[in-house]
Amino acid sequence: MKKLLVFLAVLLGSLSLVGSSVFAAENLVEDNAGLFTAEQQDQLNTKAAEISETIKGQILIVTNDDNTEDPRDFADNYLRDKVGNDQNGAVLLLDMNQRQIYLSTSGNMIDYLTDRRIDEILDDVETYMGSAAYFEAADAYLSKTAAFVEDGVPGGHYRVDEETGKITRYKTITALEAVIAAAAALVASLAFFLITKSRYQLKSGVYKYPYQENADLQLTKKENRLVHSFVTTRRIPRNNNSGGGFGGSGGSTTHSSGGGTFGGGGRGF
Repeated sequence: MKKLLVFLAVLLGSLSLVGSSVFAAENLVEDNAGLFTAEQQDQLNTKAAEISETIKGQILIVTNDDNTEDPRDFADNYLRDKVGNDQNGAVLLLDMNQRQIYLSTSGNMIDYLTDRRIDEILDDVETYMGSAAYFEAADAYLSKTAAFVEDGVPGGHYRVDEETGKITRYKTITALEAVIAAAAALVASLAFFLITKSRYQLKSGVYKYPYQENADLQLTKKENRLVHSFVTTRRIPRNNNSGGGFGGSGGSTTHSSGGGTFGGGGRGF
């Protein structure tokens, strides 16, 4: 019995160490510029981890004070290294060397954070960064992102490629629409059943339908041939001053980088 208790104690201790290692490895805030205290970094990391669990991806923050790369390229590459191409995630870059903010999105975060929503986030972040309130800037990014994820993808959402102008639309179904559709389907099915039953209800053993005499089957051959197909695109001018560039309440401007598709926007402070 004593040996069993010792074994269980060792096992629990090992699991605790593993759990601590996993938690420590889940570092979603990389503060290379030293903008946050240790306590602030823990708070931001915890908040980012909660959103990451919801989106099944990673919500990240990275700061630096020596970057000379284009902020968008840096943010896209950083996000790709963390989650992979076209996987769920977003990263807020606070570039202290170039005094630039950039928010890069990938996967489902392109749809959650539309151009207009990114502009709203950047408005808050820019205000705080301008007054050197760095923790408040990062916290505002996380709070706004969490709220937008909670709100869901806007109705009538679409993506537009900044290079080709190609628009891809997404149909989202709200909870209310799903309930109404299910109720309508149930009522229609029940009505069809009752009407059919009332019209064709037969008494067993009294009548048999002469299906062999009344059956009639005719087969015809029909061919459809595609002659021409057309794809229409339009070029959307790129806006380098803010947000995603295309605007609109439900649109997300996207661009290609390193084999992946990214959304996002940025500005100076």
